[in-house]
Amino acid sequence: MKGSTSARSRPYRMKARAEAARATADRVLEVAVDLFTERPYEDVSLEQVASLAGVASRTLLRRFGSKESLFIEAMGQAARDAQQERDEAPVDDVAGAVDFLVAQYERWGTNRLRMLAQEDRIPVVADNVRDGRRYHQEWVERTFSSLLEDARGAARNRRKAALVVATDVYTWKLLRHDLGFSRRATERIIVDLVEQTANGR
Repeated sequence: MKGSTSARSRPYRMKARAEAARATADRVLEVAVDLFTERPYEDVSLEQVASLAGVASRTLLRRFGSKESLFIEAMGQAARDAQQERDEAPVDDVAGAVDFLVAQYERWGTNRLRMLAQEDRIPVVADNVRDGRRYHQEWVERTFSSLLEDARGAARNRRKAALVVATDVYTWKLLRHDLGFSRRATERIIVDLVEQTANGR
């Protein structure tokens, strides 16, 4: 009887351990994203991540292996979360899409700017930025497809490039941080830029 009870409880214990391990990994990744956003890549150590996540350094090393591997997994997850959010933006609705875009920049813009500032000197950061840049261009082409459909060849390429610039994270930074516009005003300006681009002005 005792052995039967033990056998039945074993799967529950294994499930509990797996859930605890997953929760620990999620906590580590969350801390890592915060640190890699707040500080240059070189200024983040595995010991700092482990301490803030409340785990032993050896546990973190066993799970991720190296700072580079931790960065790749943490920032990859952050990118997937950000892209999933932005994929909800309405297609061919300029104001609606820009509202989604600015909301995402309010949450993830600082992270993206940190990555962009380091891409020329840290290969693993450059990889992350390259993927993000490619995604943004694809998002622009998909989300504003009706604004591109009447243009061909070089004219289409120029219009797409203008839309990419109008909706880039640096444009958000310039308006929100450098020029001090409110979030709502920033959205209106970006909408104006997109619509003026579509009208060929």
